[in-house]
Amino acid sequence: MTDERPVERILVVVAHPDDVDFGAAGSVATWTGQGITVSYCVVTDGDAGGFDRAVPRREMAAMRHAEQEASARRVGVTDVRYLGYPDGRLVTTLELRRDISRVIRQVRPQRVVTQSPVRNLARIFASHPDHLAAGEATVSAVYPDSRNPFAFPELLEEGHEPWTVDEIWLMASTAADVYVDITDTYARKVEALLCHVSQLPDPESTTARIHAWAAAVASDAGLEDGRLAEAFQRVVTSL
Repeated sequence: MTDERPVERILVVVAHPDDVDFGAAGSVATWTGQGITVSYCVVTDGDAGGFDRAVPRREMAAMRHAEQEASARRVGVTDVRYLGYPDGRLVTTLELRRDISRVIRQVRPQRVVTQSPVRNLARIFASHPDHLAAGEATVSAVYPDSRNPFAFPELLEEGHEPWTVDEIWLMASTAADVYVDITDTYARKVEALLCHVSQLPDPESTTARIHAWAAAVASDAGLEDGRLAEAFQRVVTSL
């Protein structure tokens, strides 16, 4: 950013525990290493996730909270918030927009990172319906909800003053235009990802796939061979 406010706080909003680690953990480690405060908002409890059918659903949410908090620490994040929506049934509602707006007004970030609300048919796994709903609700919460004092007046009653976010960075976008070189933080991204034990029946193949993705993104960014990167679409949201 040039003539805009410096980035001091970043809020990452995702549908599930582990989404941020697949899409942006290397960037998060880079940002926290630069002294930027990063907060996570996880919209669902992830209770529909996991590969082991023997794990009772009532226990899965607690497991995933613990995994997410452990993974966050690996990349320098200590503020992890949960909205508690049911996994696999997320839709973009006014209530969801309000709840994300509340977090934006609390954290007061200059940048919000979230999932693209546009379905990516080339990477269908990135376009889980919960991801699309979380992305759409977050974009709407950034503009216009969180900045509008007349949207969700109950937030003002709670003491949450309006806040204008300068930019959104969208993960898994088909129109990526900004890249973060994560070569130096890639090992921490992997450490964060491997914290999600309940979600990784084959950790070795998962990490191999993530490395291939990061290498391909670095190539798209024009980085030299051997570099690794994550990609985002930057949307300017302030005047």
